[in-house]
Amino acid sequence: MSVGAASFGAMEFRIDSGVLTEAVAWAARVLPARSPMPVLGGLLLEATDGGLRVSGLDHEASARVEVEADTAVEGRALVLGRRLLDICKVLPRGVTELAVEGARLSVTSGDARFGLSLLPLEDYPAPPALPEVRGQVDGDAFAAAVGQVAVAAGRDDSLPVLTGIRLALDGTTMTLAATDRYRYAVRTLEWKPEAGGGTPADVVVPAKRLTEIARSLAGAGPARLALDDGSVGFESGGLRTTTRLLDGRLPRHDKLFALGDPALATTARAPLTEAVKRVAVVAEGDSPVQLAFTPTSLHLQAGYEDDIASQRLPATLTGADTLTVAFNPGYLLDALTALDAPEVHFHLLGPGQRALLTNGPTPTHRHLLMSVKPLV
Repeated sequence: MSVGAASFGAMEFRIDSGVLTEAVAWAARVLPARSPMPVLGGLLLEATDGGLRVSGLDHEASARVEVEADTAVEGRALVLGRRLLDICKVLPRGVTELAVEGARLSVTSGDARFGLSLLPLEDYPAPPALPEVRGQVDGDAFAAAVGQVAVAAGRDDSLPVLTGIRLALDGTTMTLAATDRYRYAVRTLEWKPEAGGGTPADVVVPAKRLTEIARSLAGAGPARLALDDGSVGFESGGLRTTTRLLDGRLPRHDKLFALGDPALATTARAPLTEAVKRVAVVAEGDSPVQLAFTPTSLHLQAGYEDDIASQRLPATLTGADTLTVAFNPGYLLDALTALDAPEVHFHLLGPGQRALLTNGPTPTHRHLLMSVKPLV
């Protein structure tokens, strides 16, 4: 008897519908939208003594989650993942029972009952192994850091490396960075390398994948980071995921961020963020938001001719008597939102030149923007 036929014979477990839905949703994130191999659209359910393992994979990534379940009959089943997720989303709250019945998986919750055709297990590829574990990083800190740099990652798939996030390890410092050629975000944080795992590394991870992974690690405590030449993996609690690395390297930021002797302007971040949103309502197309700094204030302005908006805020400026710069309002808002600090520090060279926004005098987060021509 084949493995697939044997697997069709038996499996039965009971699980909370909310727990099941979360597990299926997390594993289904890696499923390909289209694939010449139908089985790659499947999720593998493995009922074990006291638990359920849900796994999904494609050619680029894999995901596995383990949750508690009341298993009556241990077994394995492969079903269409997105169809199972659609079912899970409409299940009544409470206990759900899943069981293999012939060549079908039955899903019963309250008075609702569904049947799903099983896919052949013998055609399902073996999941990739977790790469070499290099150390641990705090899940909350990592999730925040990834979110702060991901806003600067490119969206143009014709330049794949720019759609990634650089992940560099050096001693106990992890550096995350992203750029789309118009802005460049860099964030550093601490991590704990394992004994013998402190070898420097410098790789590029798909930004979309890493963002999804990071969000799932938030609140999960320490996460193990695993890395080899072709893939990166994370494991925390019952979650395990891997994703392939992108070929190439991001442009180095060291020289770009070296501004020499810039003027320094400082203002409260939250009021500035709200002010930019406010004045930008009259900015059409590529129209910029202008920031005019003096030693004691900041004057924001957007729009042209009769359609204009402005607001004045407290600020400080050192290194110049006055200085006016202008930015794409969307890029500026992305940077201000990501910085997440009480004050924002502008390191300025002048109109039309590079500007570095940081979260303090000894920054862990830096965001480079190119200023544009100020309003006339």
